[in-house]
Amino acid sequence: MVAMQRLPYEVKKRRSKIRAYEFVSEMYERGFNAHVSVGGLDSITLFVFLKSIGVHVPAISVSGLEDKSIQKVHKALGITILKSYKTKVQVLNECGFPVISKRIAGKINLLQNPSDKNKTVRHAIITGECGELGHYAKNSRMKLPQKWLKLFGGYENENEGVHYQKPDFKVSNDCCYWLKEKPCDDWAKEHGSYPFLGMMASEGGQREEALTDHGCNYYGKTTMRSAPFAPYMRNDILKLALEMDEWYHEHIYVFERLYYKQDYSRDKDGNVIPYEPVDTIIPAIYGEVVEDENGDLRTTGAQRTGCSMCGFGIHMEERPHRFDKLRERNPKEWEFYMYNCCTDPKTGEKYGWGRVLDYIGVEWEDVPPVQLTLFDMEG
Repeated sequence: MVAMQRLPYEVKKRRSKIRAYEFVSEMYERGFNAHVSVGGLDSITLFVFLKSIGVHVPAISVSGLEDKSIQKVHKALGITILKSYKTKVQVLNECGFPVISKRIAGKINLLQNPSDKNKTVRHAIITGECGELGHYAKNSRMKLPQKWLKLFGGYENENEGVHYQKPDFKVSNDCCYWLKEKPCDDWAKEHGSYPFLGMMASEGGQREEALTDHGCNYYGKTTMRSAPFAPYMRNDILKLALEMDEWYHEHIYVFERLYYKQDYSRDKDGNVIPYEPVDTIIPAIYGEVVEDENGDLRTTGAQRTGCSMCGFGIHMEERPHRFDKLRERNPKEWEFYMYNCCTDPKTGEKYGWGRVLDYIGVEWEDVPPVQLTLFDMEG
């Protein structure tokens, strides 16, 4: 993957076109359809890119999870909008908080929900010692990092003879499942369709691992998907976004037709709501795409977006972090999620992300000073 990431932009773009054609052809040969799963800028760009090369597949999105400016672009592109199966508040109360990382949250959730079936796995999470399925490995990657063991390993104190802490909130990695993954998966099953995804290996984490292991197009027994942008760097996707913005304005009629096929093109009385093109397919939350002092492209607003209540990776962000920026954009939403989104089942007390961030050592309640870069000052 590293070698492909170093390829020139135009070569990557040609490869994306080839991978997209290959995937659609393979799906049709197998008797399936294809679609685009759309969220933020990367997948918005992918949808328009596919249109520009003649790959006319539908797009779906659980748009309500996104920023208002992203929702506006989704409608202007005629994307089919799905609904989550649970609200954000239901997920936080019933499942738990998505914090640290998807993998670590899943392990903490196992510790919080012990059973005879996961006894061996819980032992491995605390000690790194695996059972038969793990070939009796020692110091395996199953073990939680010590920093998180100290804060979340207390559920096994009695079993393992340790003295770790326990939080007074639940942790889970099931948020995406209920909010986004299952609605999209169910739509895909109903339509016999497999997705194009805007994933890039440069995002790191589990996405990097999956794309490195399986490449752009993956055809498994139960999962098939295409990620034509897998080798792209941030500079590549922003350059393509600018090109696709231009293509959109030259072919607005393509998306206008898609818009009028959607329910949201009519009001509750069935009257047509006229199509309104967007000024740019780059949602306002990202700001503008500009060159920095090194000649690389960047956005003046958000670099990445996602669900407003997601906490994966928050401990690694410098301030102002995502929740600081949420306070700037929407103070009422920030106050709700920080203080009042959950109810303690024991005390009835209202609490929110503030309790979680305090526990893992992330500052949030004060207003951080805004640090200007040299580029900002020159602008």
